[in-house]
Amino acid sequence: MYNAHRGMVPAPNSRLNELLDQVRQEFDSQQNRTGEYESNMAQQVSEMELVRQKVYNLEQNQVAIKQRYEEDVARLRHELEARGGPPSHVSISGLPPHAGLSQPQPPAIGHGPSNLFGGIMANPPGQGAPGLVPPTQDQQQQQVPPPHQMGASQALQQGTFGGYPPSHGMNGGYNPQPPQTTASPGPGKGRVNRGPPGPSTPHQAPSNSYPDARPSPQLGRPPSPLPPHPSHQIINNLADLDLDSLRPEQKREGNEWFAIFNPRIPRVLDVDLKHTLNHDSVVCCVRFSQDGRYVATGCNRSAQIFDVADGRQVTKLQDETVDKDGDLYIRSVCFSPDGRYLATGAEDKQIRVWDIGSRTIRNTFSGHEQDIYSLDFSRDGKHIASGSGDRSVRLWDLESGREGLCLTIEDGVTTVAISPTGELVAAGSLDKSVRVWNAHTGNLLERLDGAEGHKDSVYSVAFAPNGKSLVSGSLDKTIKMWELDNPAPNGRMIGPGLASRDRMGSKCVKTFEGHKVIPWVD
Repeated sequence: MYNAHRGMVPAPNSRLNELLDQVRQEFDSQQNRTGEYESNMAQQVSEMELVRQKVYNLEQNQVAIKQRYEEDVARLRHELEARGGPPSHVSISGLPPHAGLSQPQPPAIGHGPSNLFGGIMANPPGQGAPGLVPPTQDQQQQQVPPPHQMGASQALQQGTFGGYPPSHGMNGGYNPQPPQTTASPGPGKGRVNRGPPGPSTPHQAPSNSYPDARPSPQLGRPPSPLPPHPSHQIINNLADLDLDSLRPEQKREGNEWFAIFNPRIPRVLDVDLKHTLNHDSVVCCVRFSQDGRYVATGCNRSAQIFDVADGRQVTKLQDETVDKDGDLYIRSVCFSPDGRYLATGAEDKQIRVWDIGSRTIRNTFSGHEQDIYSLDFSRDGKHIASGSGDRSVRLWDLESGREGLCLTIEDGVTTVAISPTGELVAAGSLDKSVRVWNAHTGNLLERLDGAEGHKDSVYSVAFAPNGKSLVSGSLDKTIKMWELDNPAPNGRMIGPGLASRDRMGSKCVKTFEGHKVIPWVD
């Protein structure tokens, strides 16, 4: 019985063979994995070699670019000296040659509807840039105001302000027109707390010279021999002069301020600090009344009016109906010609027209889709022009309380102005252009750009009292004076393909240089 079943018992070495097979399979598996690891390592080593080669190439390119940059700097410095600029041992920024820049590079500015002013808004506040966005609150240096005299501003404080005598002979204004674009919905009540927000003026690295040869004459360059003076080669770059080396008649100093007068020309001006007007927040804008008796300022949540004679605050205008959460900076202010009203443009995209005497809101205009950076009254006091980051210029009728015109362009509007006759409205924008429209029809009459135009964004425009000249200030650190030949001829519209020299014959007649920061004209 036992022998009959003995053949069913496995052989003694079958278990050993099974274990050996498992070991062999595990070995083969590990060998395959080792091959994969070695292949991956070889691929990564190859990629590292490529990266090293690219880094080496970038280093070589950087060396070549640096060499070309130094050659260009030397060439431009030589050209600047030949044109009467500062000597070669003094750089344009007042730093030694090849010194590091003390200001950040300009941020990128988007051009799409969802990124307009995006690059500027992303610029962190508090970098010291003047202009549309203020520095943070803790960076303000409080100044103690000088003693003031009590003067003639009682009427404003007592709410009996009657305005200035009405002006006569002004051209009446605009033909009433319905709005040409669909009005945007007004801003909602909810606002996030976003510090001192809004777009700041972009920085620009110093340039050695205004590069192109313009036909417009340059100021302050007389052909007569220069008098012997340490700063004899300086023309308009007064900020490069050493204050300590100037003679007493060439400068004026005060507590935390100083003024330098051009040593090349006879002194015809004098400067002195009359008042220091302290505020509880950043001041975003200032504007004189037409008769010069008052000055208005825009800051966080309020506009304030001061008497120029004694520096005393005569009224404070604040809309108590808006939400208290977050900030609401007033970006633009403008007096009506008779001084009875003050228009304010704020971050909530609304224009408020205040009755100064009663401190009440007369009109509220809604329609802009971004912050309002500029306002201007027509001389008859019946219309207001506004410019916004939403790429539009709008004209508002105070009597009807409606929008009269909406003029759109390709980039953000930074500044607007109405001509003395009320026939024209001008605007400067981020696209380096100054545009002039017929204020009645909305037809574009002139676009001032091209070879004679600004080389960077335009931040300020203003008409001359005769209405035939226009000045503009730009991020390129120049002010240009334009002569508008035959303004608004028959209200015709220019075509986009016309060159600047073919449009109405307008031309740049002067270019004022010498600024080290953005010039503002108002």
